[in-house]
Amino acid sequence: MSQTDSLPSIEKLDSDLLRTFLAVAETGSVTGGAERIFRSQSAASLQIKRLETVLGRQVFERHGRGVVLTATGETLRPVAQRVVQLLDGTLAELTSRHLKGSLRIGIPDEYGGTVLPQVVARFVRDHPRVELAVRCALSADFPHALERGELDVAVYDVEKPKAGLAVLRTQRTVWAASRRHRAHEVDPLPLALFDRACWWRDLALDGLRAAGRTFRIAYTSESVAGVLAAVEAGAAVGLLGEDSLGNDIVELAAADGFPVMPQSSLVIECRNGAAPDLSRAMAAAIRSAFDRAA
Repeated sequence: MSQTDSLPSIEKLDSDLLRTFLAVAETGSVTGGAERIFRSQSAASLQIKRLETVLGRQVFERHGRGVVLTATGETLRPVAQRVVQLLDGTLAELTSRHLKGSLRIGIPDEYGGTVLPQVVARFVRDHPRVELAVRCALSADFPHALERGELDVAVYDVEKPKAGLAVLRTQRTVWAASRRHRAHEVDPLPLALFDRACWWRDLALDGLRAAGRTFRIAYTSESVAGVLAAVEAGAAVGLLGEDSLGNDIVELAAADGFPVMPQSSLVIECRNGAAPDLSRAMAAAIRSAFDRAA
């Protein structure tokens, strides 16, 4: 036996393990992490177990229906993010010269000032020969726009994600009112809603009817910013994602006479028939931007 053969095997951190770890950490569950990286839940669980075997320590602890990072996981997370970003950036740099054409993307308007600039900046830098057309608006129509061939890649909110769709993040939908006004105590309740058919609007109306609350539609808008403005001004109560709440907004609970509402999942979908290389590159840029924002 050679001296090399007698050396003990050394476990190494694999980038796939780090990607699975980050996906689970960012979604807060093994199921959500598996959906994001297009793996089965069992495969994602096995990768997390393998990672913990390599480290000799746990990276997650069970918490309700999900998981939270341990101290080891908290230490590993920024390192894993740097490694994955470096690998993705290197791949993009080496392959960007081959990508050209046009791509149409849809981003919800509430992320127009935060995530969208990061997405555009990274994609344009890595793929300068691709022409981008961006639609930043209420995302309710994005699934239909994909079906009609009007968008190639879209990010939108759903109550229950379809199988195969990558989940970028999950947030609670909450009743919101101005901290400085008492709109939530008015009867009938003044409501701020989106001005077109979407599951958020239906959810709000059905929830209030089920709770026996009387209401009137006092304000409508085609954007989250518009609904939020009405709520902040004290003109109405609105149903918003918890990520949209600021310091001047108070969350209304069952004690205030408002029903508990389900979560909302933000998903990314690529159109069937869209240029696969362009779509994958854009999807990677979008996921990276949301990961950094998280």
